[in-house]
Amino acid sequence: MHHPILETRQALWPDEAACAACARDLAARPALREALIELSGPLGAGKTTFTRHLLRALGVAGRIKSPSYAVVEAYELSEPSGQTFPAWHFDFYRFGDEREWEDAGFREILAGPGLKLVEWPQHAGQTLPPPDLRLAIEPLDGDARALTLSAFTPRGQALLA
Repeated sequence: MHHPILETRQALWPDEAACAACARDLAARPALREALIELSGPLGAGKTTFTRHLLRALGVAGRIKSPSYAVVEAYELSEPSGQTFPAWHFDFYRFGDEREWEDAGFREILAGPGLKLVEWPQHAGQTLPPPDLRLAIEPLDGDARALTLSAFTPRGQALLA
């Protein structure tokens, strides 16, 4: 399904430290707590690396596993105020049929509260709701990455601001 883009920004990450800084900046934005964020790019682009930095910046301690085999990893995050909110990290790389997505009950999670991070969203077919924000990561030379951030909703625009 094609969703209209409201706003786009370009960025360059010369190294992983820039990726981590971007993640920390995003983690500081209140709108993130309810956002649906898609991460796209080829294998090895840095989708999981960015997600790890973002979850770390949101206070996840311990190992942050890639959900490549489990498809989803869930986290309970704490606000400085003491409030908690869920975060979900999806990886649809191994999905071959969008009905798998339906059968797994992910529609309810994506419609529910919390932060939703989705790697390989195109493998879920037409079933995903429009993202608030899409990060398209393109590998350049070495550790450098070109980044295109696209907002599809007002929440996504708030994350870009």
